[in-house]
Amino acid sequence: MRILFVTSNRIGDAVLNSGVLAALLAEHPQARFTIAAGAASAPLFEAFPNLDRLLIMHKKRSRGLHWFHLWRQTAFCWWDIVVDMRRSAIGWIVPRSTLYRVPLPRTAVHRVVLAASAIGRADAPPTPVVWTTEEDDAVARSTLGETAPVIVIGPTANWQGKIWPAERFSALVQRLLAADGLAGQAKIAVVAAPAERGMAEPVLAAIPEDRRIDLIGLTLSQIAACLKQSTAYIGNDSGLMHLAAAAGAPTLGLFGPSKTELYAPWGPHTDFVRTRESYDELINAPGYDRHTTGTLMGSITVDQVYDRLTVLLDRTSVAEEG
Repeated sequence: MRILFVTSNRIGDAVLNSGVLAALLAEHPQARFTIAAGAASAPLFEAFPNLDRLLIMHKKRSRGLHWFHLWRQTAFCWWDIVVDMRRSAIGWIVPRSTLYRVPLPRTAVHRVVLAASAIGRADAPPTPVVWTTEEDDAVARSTLGETAPVIVIGPTANWQGKIWPAERFSALVQRLLAADGLAGQAKIAVVAAPAERGMAEPVLAAIPEDRRIDLIGLTLSQIAACLKQSTAYIGNDSGLMHLAAAAGAPTLGLFGPSKTELYAPWGPHTDFVRTRESYDELINAPGYDRHTTGTLMGSITVDQVYDRLTVLLDRTSVAEEG
């Protein structure tokens, strides 16, 4: 059996779609999969168990040319199942038996549930999954160490409005370092894309060298392996936040100008803090411009984040003991 799975360019959306891929693998364990993904998200699937081909879709200057390249790579073989999480035309123009497509959202439904509806699983959506290699896991053990707990901070996002101020992340670090119990024993890791290092540097600088772990520059799959082995993750709404939740790390997401009903971290060991203002209040404020407006996360306090993280750590530690 041959299955073509077309997923998102964005890391976060690709992570939220990954549960559908895992469900197909469980249902068809002998199938061979071809996965088409954007350059940013493709590394998430390099360790997928039944991978035949990983097709990287590089956006072209000519509109739609990347879809032509994908068609050329997939049009000359028979597909038993095509799963299109992009709502493109590809499923209609390649030879196939069964086509699944993610529907247009008609209500405010979480994107994990929306993805699951593509295969008729909206009532029992499969949880997002992270696949890593033994080499990735070894890099993570070497990077994190195997003794102290590790709390990972993700202080960046894909636009300024969603970024909690760096000085508040730094103040949170000081609270964690001075805390009693698990948080006070932890090392603090900082993760971001290499191009975002400048945004993350103030947070790195707030962590003493003997308690600091710099994850910036690791590959995406190595970061996923580190998140699998971490004690907790705190960060802005971003692809890395969704990756942390999928990796099983207790995850606290920080939200302002994005909708928690659509994009809250998914899973039993997750929680979020959002701004005092609603999404609609933030984006409809006078002078709002997505391209020029600065952070819209100012009403989230350090105390709120620290207290919610403490509750999450207590809850997950009790669950592990049980």
